[in-house]
Amino acid sequence: MHADREPYAVVVRDLEKRFGSFVAVNRISLQVSAGEIFGFLGPNGAGKSTTIRMLCGLLAPTAGTGTVAGFDIMRQAERIKARIGYMSQKFSLYEDLTVEENIDFYSGIYRIPKGKKAERKEWVIGMAGLAQHRTSRTAVLSGGWKQRLALGCAILHEPPIIFLDEPTSGVDPISRRSFWDLIYTLAGRGVTVFVTTHYMEEAEYCDRLGLIYRGELIADGTPDELKTRFMEDDIIEVLCEQPQEAMLALGEIEGVKETALFGKGLHVVVERRAEGVMTAIKNRLAERKFPVSRAERIVPSLEDVFVSLIEARDRQERPQAEVAG
Repeated sequence: MHADREPYAVVVRDLEKRFGSFVAVNRISLQVSAGEIFGFLGPNGAGKSTTIRMLCGLLAPTAGTGTVAGFDIMRQAERIKARIGYMSQKFSLYEDLTVEENIDFYSGIYRIPKGKKAERKEWVIGMAGLAQHRTSRTAVLSGGWKQRLALGCAILHEPPIIFLDEPTSGVDPISRRSFWDLIYTLAGRGVTVFVTTHYMEEAEYCDRLGLIYRGELIADGTPDELKTRFMEDDIIEVLCEQPQEAMLALGEIEGVKETALFGKGLHVVVERRAEGVMTAIKNRLAERKFPVSRAERIVPSLEDVFVSLIEARDRQERPQAEVAG
């Protein structure tokens, strides 16, 4: 039981995965505290699923070291599998089985003791709100119900750590919200949750986040830390009429790095020490006859932070690529 005393549920150092010459995961180092909801945020193809599969003992790392639940990811993959729950974005359910039959099947896979099977089944059905669907074929369930059943099957054996790989992709927003309520309930009981997502609003629900891009961890911290510590630029929110047309008018102002539509207005990314940029923005829009109802600095959204960090990384790589070319 030494694993339960570990302060960190997941620790990795310089984790790497190569497929031939392609580097899918590039020397990632991170720590996830026991009982934390850790979000792994990044665009599709960034290396999120590859990382999760290495942590779950499903894929051997090319290099690096790490532990999950206190066990070595290189040498003790089978011990890890017994201590974790894993839910992939495909839900891994058998469509032609009923809800109960799926639960029974996973009870067998996880070798749940005979005397405990009925109790765990009822717990899953209750937790997932599936009492009315227990004899329904899984194929006829909506995406939201399948998602809850898949989560229930992944935690039948009461693992201390669960890995959720894009668990809400393709699920409607209401189901997504209720799924997060279940995640909070589990975390409240001390379960560590490691979740990958590319939805920015979901990232706000996590205790801490790692931002992954092109196989590299480019930032990690709490959502608030990412918005304050990692943002090298300021964000000015501009509410004005015809924001799409107004966007074009702001392009050539000195100190303005980028302008993007955001809701009914604009988010203008400006260099932090750019003097007089706010006045210049207001004056330019007044000149071009775009009435402005608001223009002020705001705390950036996670989306602002993520876009800014990715663009900074791309700018870094561009000169190197040009030299190489």
